[in-house]
Amino acid sequence: MSTKRLERLMFVQGGNCFFCKSPLPKSDASIEHLFASANGGGNNEENCVACCKSLNAIFGSMSLKNKFQVVLNQKGNFKCPGGLDVDGLAVDAEIVKAKLPHAALSNGFARKNPKPDNFALVVANLKLRGKARPRTIKTLASSIANLFPKGIAKDEIEAIIEKLQSTGAVSLSEGKVSYVL
Repeated sequence: MSTKRLERLMFVQGGNCFFCKSPLPKSDASIEHLFASANGGGNNEENCVACCKSLNAIFGSMSLKNKFQVVLNQKGNFKCPGGLDVDGLAVDAEIVKAKLPHAALSNGFARKNPKPDNFALVVANLKLRGKARPRTIKTLASSIANLFPKGIAKDEIEAIIEKLQSTGAVSLSEGKVSYVL
């Protein structure tokens, strides 16, 4: 998608997030397809809105029905992921926006334990996705990476996937992922 489309959407929306109506900095803005492109949704203006990158990552390829459910669960007071609380997992705004120390992301050694907040964010995101969860290890890794727009180390992604498996949240078989969330 071109920057011009994003700029046009932001102008039409008054520079605010489509969902929470809060001011949306261009650096944190992304185009959300209401009917996900992965599910056959088009790039037309009727299907596209501007929202924050964190919310876009959470919505992923959820069905329109599941996206509505997320919005309706806010009971008329939609809050962007900055204060998201999913099944008791409080996810801090700074984590959702992935304002993580670069030293922690690029230290070059494999982590045996992912950061607890990163793991909680991934679990919360997977629970929100319902049936629209990644079905292969490759797409799971990509989905995790997309939750952290400022970057996350490959080792950290691998550690998160390992912890998902060791805690029984997912099972991996021949490159396929099944969920027990």
